[in-house]
Amino acid sequence: MENLNGIARLQEIVARLRAPDGCPWDREQTHSTLRPMLVEECYEVIDAIERSDDANLREELGDLLLHVVMHAQMGSERGAFSMEEITATVCEKMIRRHPHVFGDKLASDSEAVLRQWEQIKRAEKGVSSGILDHLAGALPALLKAQTVQKKAARVGFDWPDVEPVFGKFEEEVAEVREAIAEGDAASLEAEIGDLLFTAVNLARKLGVDAETALAGSTSRFISRFQGIERELQIAGRKVEDTPLEELDRIWEKVKSV
Repeated sequence: MENLNGIARLQEIVARLRAPDGCPWDREQTHSTLRPMLVEECYEVIDAIERSDDANLREELGDLLLHVVMHAQMGSERGAFSMEEITATVCEKMIRRHPHVFGDKLASDSEAVLRQWEQIKRAEKGVSSGILDHLAGALPALLKAQTVQKKAARVGFDWPDVEPVFGKFEEEVAEVREAIAEGDAASLEAEIGDLLFTAVNLARKLGVDAETALAGSTSRFISRFQGIERELQIAGRKVEDTPLEELDRIWEKVKSV
């Protein structure tokens, strides 16, 4: 193992951990048991990117790569697939889906590349494959909404510009109000969903990533709310015992800092 470098060395380490006389914890793991940890590692990579922390990003990418190697090792043990097959598959896919680089096709800009990618991907899945087929079922709702809208837009099913989206947003707000007035819980849930879906569409048309925007707003809310708590704590008071009017006043104070 001492003579190995990079991914080959990591593969040997993982294989040793999974061996009969290896680590009991690693030997117990399955594709399913590692699922929540894989999701967590992805978010830690994203967090490092958002903080522009290269040292941490290097470490988190290593942790993410470890998961890939672990899943490859498990697949190899079952005779399902190997690391070599995984890398060969993705290499072939990248060459096949970039004919403007590795072939004689033309793609003048990023949009053309994405349209071509979708066309090739659908052809690979079969003639009956629809635009929105094969979406990952485990995608979070916000990310799934963005993905669906982008895919539909690439084949021309999209608003011509942002103004009609504002109109649609106002329409959805009115329908939420109607559902509230009617007292229909199922209808209200559906209309709130339509409103959120339209908000994601608005963000997309304005070139804003809805996931990043919402994460930023949530972080700002947390920071400002914690500011309220600190201010009240200094005075020996609690949030739950403070009138809303005063909380609003402190909120504005914290917000302006």
